Amino acid sequence: MNKIVNILKEKKSIPIDQFIDVSLYDEKYGYYMKKNPFGKKGDYITSPLISKLFSEMIAIWCVAFWKHLKKPKKILIVELGPGDGSLCNDLLKNFKNFNNFYSSLKIKLLEKNNKLKIIQKNNIKNNKVSWIKNLDNINYGPVIFLGNEFFDSLPIKQIYKKKNIFFEKHVALKNSSKKLKFLLKKTKKNLVKSINNLDIKSTGSIIEYPISGIKYLETISKKIKKHDGGLLTFDYGYIDGKSKNTLQSVKKHQYQNIFENIGNADITAHINFKLFSEILQKNNLDVRKIVTQNEFLQKMGIIERANILSKKMNFKEKVDFFYRLKRLI
Repeated sequence: MNKIVNILKEKKSIPIDQFIDVSLYDEKYGYYMKKNPFGKKGDYITSPLISKLFSEMIAIWCVAFWKHLKKPKKILIVELGPGDGSLCNDLLKNFKNFNNFYSSLKIKLLEKNNKLKIIQKNNIKNNKVSWIKNLDNINYGPVIFLGNEFFDSLPIKQIYKKKNIFFEKHVALKNSSKKLKFLLKKTKKNLVKSINNLDIKSTGSIIEYPISGIKYLETISKKIKKHDGGLLTFDYGYIDGKSKNTLQSVKKHQYQNIFENIGNADITAHINFKLFSEILQKNNLDVRKIVTQNEFLQKMGIIERANILSKKMNFKEKVDFFYRLKRLI
């Protein structure tokens, strides 16, 4: 909080994406840089922590995609924002069941949070895995990019549109106190041009512009075009294409005011999947389909797999197992 206040005393106001970036990723004060937010003791639980079946289905998809690529002798998987390392660890265990795939495999984890990197290294003991801080380090392929709740954790801009005039939402100090408020400033011409080029429409007066997500999508597209490969990503989002006001803050599994517990709470926004699809297609990638996590997992055979595994469980174990399955789908 003090870091934000000091910035605002100097700059008077900052755009929301900069506020989010400092709140989440500042090396000293940022939420992700100070703690492990995952699990029951954290602020939220992600799918790999709900059930190992999630990771198993993704592993099967990766092997199937490798086969689709004619079983190249080298295959690279890049996990975007690997959290506590649970997904990567579970993937490796499943990949060992596919000898040819496993011998071809290398995994790179995109992680700029040193605290989470320590947690990941403690959880993952495998020389096939290495860490990178940016995607410039990807210099061969084919490459499969995997993301689970990565894009919905990235900073966004919020634009208020009134009578075809665009105003960008900023954060400023309320009076001269340490309390914060929103204010509107006329949007810069290059940002208006970008929004118009993407033809982003909204259900109300707020347009969410995923500035960081777009940069990642463009970089990923270039890497896939150069080296071959694909992208599979899971995020909270919507598919009707009309931008909504989805910015929110979460602490201890509860929603709260975005200006509360700055640096100690997660800030997230939902993904406009239709917009993401259009960006990828503009970058000459073939977007096969946007589906719910439910549809993906069921098509991968998660229910059949659950029925097989449950045969060896007692009643109490089955209740917990299928409760977790229900949460996933």
